[in-house]
This record gives sequence, C-alpha cells and structure tokens, in this order.
Amino acid sequence: MHTSRRGFLGLATSGLGLRFLSTGEVARGEPATGGVGLSPLKLGLVTYNLAKDWDVPTLIKNCTEAHFDGTELRTSHNHKVEVDLTPAQRSEVRKRFADSPVQLMGLGSAFDFHTPDQARLRSDIEATKAYIVLAQDVGATGVKVRPNGLPKEVPVEKTLEQIGTSLVELGQFARDHGQVLRLEVHGPGTSRVQYIRKILDVANHPSVGACWNSNQSDLDDGGFAANFDLLKGRIFSVHLRDLYLEEYPFRTLFNSLVTSGFRGYTMAEIPESNDPVRVMKYFRGLWLAYQGLL
Repeated sequence: MHTSRRGFLGLATSGLGLRFLSTGEVARGEPATGGVGLSPLKLGLVTYNLAKDWDVPTLIKNCTEAHFDGTELRTSHNHKVEVDLTPAQRSEVRKRFADSPVQLMGLGSAFDFHTPDQARLRSDIEATKAYIVLAQDVGATGVKVRPNGLPKEVPVEKTLEQIGTSLVELGQFARDHGQVLRLEVHGPGTSRVQYIRKILDVANHPSVGACWNSNQSDLDDGGFAANFDLLKGRIFSVHLRDLYLEEYPFRTLFNSLVTSGFRGYTMAEIPESNDPVRVMKYFRGLWLAYQGLL
C-alpha cells in the first residue's frame, strides 16, 4: 500500500498519541502548531507572567496569532477564571475556547500540601477540589498543583508522604471529574526530581503525574538523563523557561520527551514583554528549531 510522507507522519503521531494517553493525560484534538505541523508535541502558554494582565478574549487572540495550541490559566490573574464564577460565566469561558483554535489545557493553582498545619492542609485539599470542578466546567483537562518547600521541623520523608497521600484523595476526585493533576517540579528542596518521584510513588494514581519544570536543578543528582528517567512515562505536562538560556539542555529535553512517548503540552512560562506576541513567535521559532523542524 502506498502511503504519502504526510500520511505516514499522521499515522505515526496518532499511534504515539495513544501511547501517551495511557499514562493518564487528558488531551483533545490534534496539534495545531502553525504551518509546519510536524511536531508530535504541543506548544502552549502559561499565563504567569507574560499574559497575567490579559482577559480571555485577548489571550485567545494572541495565542492564535502566535500559533500556540493552548494555555494554562494561572490563578489570581486578569483572566479571572476563578472558583467564584457563576455557572453561566463558566459556560461562557468554555464556549470561548471551544469556538477557538486554542485549547484550555489546564488551570494553574498555587496549592501545595507540604504544610505541617493540618487544618491548612485540609483547607488546601478542599480548595483544590473546587478548582478541579472549575476545570471541568470551563473545559480544561487538568489542574496544576505543586510542592513549595520542606518544613524544617518535619522529617523530609514525612513531608513527601503527606504530599503524596493528599494526591491520592485528589487524584480520585480529579478522575471522577474527568481531570488530571499535574504536580509541578517546584519549590526549595522539593524541586529535586528524586523527591517528586517519591511523592508520585506514594500517590500511585493514574490521574496524578508530573509537570516537568525545566529547573536548573534537573542537572543535579546524577544529571539530566538520570533525573528524566525517574519521571519518564509519568510526565503529564512541561513548563519551559526562555529557550535562549544556554545553561539548560532544551534540545535534549525535547528529544527525551519524544522518545519517551510524551505527546502533550510544552508550555512557555516566560517574563513579561512590551511586545508579547512577537516574543511568542520567536519562542515558537526556537521551539521548532530545537526539534529540527526549521
């Protein structure tokens, strides 16, 4: 049977996409990365910090112009997609994204679960559940959470176990609402990939995975390859810093993601600019170039 080059690439990426979905990610549609269209990865924008002042229509317009596939809305920013939205307002947000080429990939919360204060811990767990419901209502696919440090008065292993146990409860809640939880590799001490792996091992839930955060500490504790192998197959999304930073192996990261079967979102989390769409277009250009597509 004769298969064109375009047809072969379509078959290859669709098959690999099914492989990725088995890790628990929730995705929708095919990549829409502009005219090249050959990357198996998707490109998105975290609204912290570049887009923190944009409302939803502006966000959709700018992502569309820059050929970004999707976005992760950080809580507390000007798009105001928060838990106090009415059912009608939630439906409006959902429709705006559904009627556009931009996917609402996720919501970015600031809940962390490392506190030794059990009342605060319970409050953060319940607040996360409200955010998961919001994500479902507005058409997102998941919620980003994070650890944000290691309390000095608590043994490290106990804190990691507490975070993981919290994610067991939240992972089941997320699954019941058609969502996933993305645990960001984040925070003083907790950004060590080996600690994130321990948290995920405690959680041990198909709806709980990692958000690779492109930290410089990814190069510690045995180096990039060893750290990536710890989370390989459990990465649900990726945050990217400025791609011009030569101290981080971005090309190696992209190669590792593709060869591991990851077919999800790599999200630009970059500083503010007076010319944001132009910056986004340059970011996309480097993103494609690192994959050998330009």
